[in-house]
Amino acid sequence: MTTPSTHFIDTQEDLDALFDELSPASTLKEIDYLHPVYQRIIAASPFLAIASCGSEGLDVSPRGDPAGFVMVQDEKTLLLPERRGNNRIDTLRNIVQDPRVALLFLVPGIGETLRINGRARISIEPALLARVSMMGQLPKCVLVISVETVFFQCARALQRSKLWAPRAADEPRRVPTAGEILAAVTEDRFDGVTYDLELPSRQKATLY
Repeated sequence: MTTPSTHFIDTQEDLDALFDELSPASTLKEIDYLHPVYQRIIAASPFLAIASCGSEGLDVSPRGDPAGFVMVQDEKTLLLPERRGNNRIDTLRNIVQDPRVALLFLVPGIGETLRINGRARISIEPALLARVSMMGQLPKCVLVISVETVFFQCARALQRSKLWAPRAADEPRRVPTAGEILAAVTEDRFDGVTYDLELPSRQKATLY
């Protein structure tokens, strides 16, 4: 019989006792609209992660384009184009069931990140698709995100991780390639070497 551990936090009371009281800055920085100072971070960001939830579980997916690819329609609304990808559409499947989303914006070289929570709808309005086209290619759809909360996250996580620290040119690759991963997890049903050789040209041809 397994003995229950006494080292888990299972109640809100115990959790609150574990941490210090919130600083005024931690609460006052959270607002419910896109203040111009927060809009500057969105305009500078070429990358974000979007989290969603649905009946099949949780999902967090990357999105990226030239800086400013997420458009501020007004102080309560964001437009996020859905570019070509692997067609899993995990995020979109979730949004159809549950519109709640969370966004995390990153800006290269900057420690602070921007967090936005809200609700998304999937639009295929022709004028909207044309508005966020890239290299003459329309996105599959556009996420119209109604903003509910906005705040910036302090830089400690990125400082500790040294995320933006330059990588030495002769530093060996520490992670497996996409082909190596596919070969390993499918027990060699994928030819990983061929996959890696073809991947750069395939990605270039299907970027938009």
